[in-house]
Amino acid sequence: MTVVHGDEALARTLVGRLGARHPVFAVATLSPRGTVMATVGAPPDADFELGSISKGVTGLLYADARERGEIGPSTTLGELLPLDAVPAAGVTLASLGTHRSGLPSVPASASTLRRSLALWLKGANPYGDTLDELVTQARGVRLKRPRPRYSNLGFELLGHALAAAAGTDFRTLLQDRVAGPLDLDPWYAPATPDDLRPGALVGRTRSGRSRRPWTGEALGPAGGIRATIGSTARFAAALLDGSAPGVAALDPVADFTGPVVRIGAGWLTIERKGRLVTWHNGGTGGFRTWLGLDRAAGTGVVLLSATAASVDQHGFTLLAEVTGERG
Repeated sequence: MTVVHGDEALARTLVGRLGARHPVFAVATLSPRGTVMATVGAPPDADFELGSISKGVTGLLYADARERGEIGPSTTLGELLPLDAVPAAGVTLASLGTHRSGLPSVPASASTLRRSLALWLKGANPYGDTLDELVTQARGVRLKRPRPRYSNLGFELLGHALAAAAGTDFRTLLQDRVAGPLDLDPWYAPATPDDLRPGALVGRTRSGRSRRPWTGEALGPAGGIRATIGSTARFAAALLDGSAPGVAALDPVADFTGPVVRIGAGWLTIERKGRLVTWHNGGTGGFRTWLGLDRAAGTGVVLLSATAASVDQHGFTLLAEVTGERG
C-alpha cells in the first residue's frame, strides 16, 4: 500500500473502495466515540482544494451576518457592491444562498469559453479573477427566471457582498469568523499561486494529468478554500456540535431538486434509508471532495481526493456505516 498516515484500518477500507483512480486522498470519520483520520499518498499537513464545500462555508457566513444584523432578508447586491443600476444589483442575498437568484452558473462570454478550453487543453485555472473583474462580469449578466439553478457566480458575489457588509474583504472575513474562532489551520482562500502553502497538493485528472491550482480573489466564496484533513474534520465537528458560526445555514428552507433534495444557505439535505443527511460536495480541475453529516446521530464524514473523479457515493456509504456503528 502507498504510505499511510493515521488509522490504517480506515485507510485500507477506502483504498479498497476508491481503487487506483484515487492514489492521493484523505478521510475522516466523526462520531460520539471521536474522530478517526487517515491520509494516503500524502502527509497529514497536505492541503486540498475543497471546491464547492466553500459554498457551505459562505452559507454559514450568510447566516451569521443575518444573526449579527449586518444584512436583512431583503438586502440586495447593489446595496453592498458597486453594481450601479444593472439587473444583478437587485438580486437579494437570500436568493443567492438558495441558488434562486436567476444568475447563471458562470457569465456567458467569449472569455468564459476561452478559459474552459484552456482548462481542458492545458490544465489552466479558469477562475483567476479579481474582485473588480467579478463586479465587471456581474454588470453584464442577464437574469433568468428565478428558480433553483446552481450558480458559482452567485456564491462568489454573495461572499464578497457579506465581506462588504462587515467592512472587510472575504479572506479576512473567513479568518476572523470561521478559521480563527474554530482553530482551523490551515484554512485559507489563496488569491494567487504565490499564496499557496508548501503543503499544497497538485490535483490531477482521472487520467493522471496535472491541473494548475484554482486560485483567485473572486473564487474564494464559491470554491477557493484549501484545507487539510485535520482542519476540515475540526470544521465538521463544529457543525455537529453547533459551535460553528451561522449553523442555521444547515437547516433546509426550500426544495432544490424537487422535494428530494432541499437546501438551506448553501447546504443540501437528502433522506437516505430513513436518515437525513446534510452535505456538500466539491469539484475543481484536479480535486473532488465530500462532507456529510447525520446531525441527529452526531456523525460525519470528510473525504478529500487529489483526483477529479467523484467521491460522493463513497462518502454517503461511509457515513451510513459510521452512523450504524456509532454505539
